[in-house]
Amino acid sequence: MDRRLFLLTLTGLLAAGCSRKARLAALPAGSVVLAFGDSVTFGTGAAPGEDWPTLLAGLSGWQIENAGIPGDTAQAGKQRLPILLEQHRPALVLIEIGGNDFLRRRSQSAVKEDLRQIIQLSTASGARVALVAVPELSLLTVVSRRPSDAEIYRELADEEKVVLIPEVFSDILAQPALCADKIHPNAAGYRQMASAMHARLKVSGLL
Repeated sequence: MDRRLFLLTLTGLLAAGCSRKARLAALPAGSVVLAFGDSVTFGTGAAPGEDWPTLLAGLSGWQIENAGIPGDTAQAGKQRLPILLEQHRPALVLIEIGGNDFLRRRSQSAVKEDLRQIIQLSTASGARVALVAVPELSLLTVVSRRPSDAEIYRELADEEKVVLIPEVFSDILAQPALCADKIHPNAAGYRQMASAMHARLKVSGLL
């Protein structure tokens, strides 16, 4: 076998191995998933059943428990997480929280450490984690409709070795037609959010 053919064969074997690994890592239909967050997870701005956890459950086949509470913060949310993990024993935790902390002008460093505790509690329970990046909401970004993900989400995903779902929430808030108000998607926005999250999770290998 000449060198070029050998390299092509080796590349193919490695790609096949990676593909098999991704399939083995995927969560099967029926897996219990915890959607942990605030009003955006709860579905504020749309009718019951139009929230992104319900829509994502339909796309993925997972059993997604909606644990979104309007007004919740990362600071307070970490206190209610352990009982949810014990109750549902999820295979995956989807974390979307922090926006209310930013609106209350908590520092990014403080929010980051609260989010880190939420991630670590989840992984310690045996669950995998996907972190939904949240824009650093402020009066300026709300009025200008030019939100961008707070950098702490990418930093945490790298540091804690968890899946990041970037730009999805920020992209929706930048489009008035997809929003019920300045900080919540409407039904169309939640549909786009669920679809974009589904695509990101497929890329990550979780689906």
